[in-house]
Amino acid sequence: MSRTPYLIRLGNRLAEGLSETTPEWRSRHAGFVLGFQKSDGGFAGREGDSDLYYTSFAVRALVMLGEMSTDVTNSVASFLSQHDPLRLGVIDLMNWLSTALAVQVATGQDLLEELGADFPDLVSARLEEVRTSDGGYAKSVEGSSGSTYHSFLVLLTYQLLGREVPRPNALIQFLYDRQRDDGGFVEIAPMRRSGTNPTAAAVAILQELNAVDDEICDDVRAFLRDVRGDEGGFQANSRVPFTDSLSTFTGLLTVQDLRLGELLNQAELRELLETQLEFPTGGYRAATWDESADVEYTFYGLGVKALLAEESPNLS
Repeated sequence: MSRTPYLIRLGNRLAEGLSETTPEWRSRHAGFVLGFQKSDGGFAGREGDSDLYYTSFAVRALVMLGEMSTDVTNSVASFLSQHDPLRLGVIDLMNWLSTALAVQVATGQDLLEELGADFPDLVSARLEEVRTSDGGYAKSVEGSSGSTYHSFLVLLTYQLLGREVPRPNALIQFLYDRQRDDGGFVEIAPMRRSGTNPTAAAVAILQELNAVDDEICDDVRAFLRDVRGDEGGFQANSRVPFTDSLSTFTGLLTVQDLRLGELLNQAELRELLETQLEFPTGGYRAATWDESADVEYTFYGLGVKALLAEESPNLS
């Protein structure tokens, strides 16, 4: 594949966005993330054992901060080696692959090479097992219809394997069918009210497949205007009365990728991020109602800060 995978491009973009922050600030947030690393080398959520999901967010946050040390990378590699990627579901498979790539970039250790030359073929076959008749991809083989989010994860996984998603036109049509009258996109077919996160996933897929036109941009602009909160962030959908860091990150990313910057109030968004979501001791929380932070929402908070630096580099 000639084009750099989406996740790598995004990771480089976010790291660049934080490159002008102070070493003390980066170290504080890195220290918070590292506090969730377990003895097996993986990272956990707010409670429980380590898993691939939180490990992926932790590693991506540390890479964004430029704080992925050799010791941490080696311990993460050890954690990954305890999992057989061919036995994982779509979410964990993508997390395993993206984290393995981060390890390779940091240390040169190629965990995929250890799996054999037929690994991409075997993974591709697994992915196509969850493809549904509507052109999308389901969470598992039991799924009868496609999921916008899981279709996005499958696309990312194919890219990490260096391959194109099969039958791209069918996937494009699947997404067109998931668009609603409010201008956004839904996660599953029965839903009538669009969400910020499935809209961001749909737009990202369509952009990767060169299927975004002016009409889609106008529709998404109208939807994002409806879910823009009074604090400057974005709500999960038009009925949720508060903004959250996940929706704000995906909404902001979509705004920038579609060049819809007129929707942003940078001052309000920066105020929300720095005074309501960020903890002085490190980490970010999900929303103002949240009492603590974790590695996932810290990734989103760092991501929002990095994207804001693209709008106003001198304020990063």
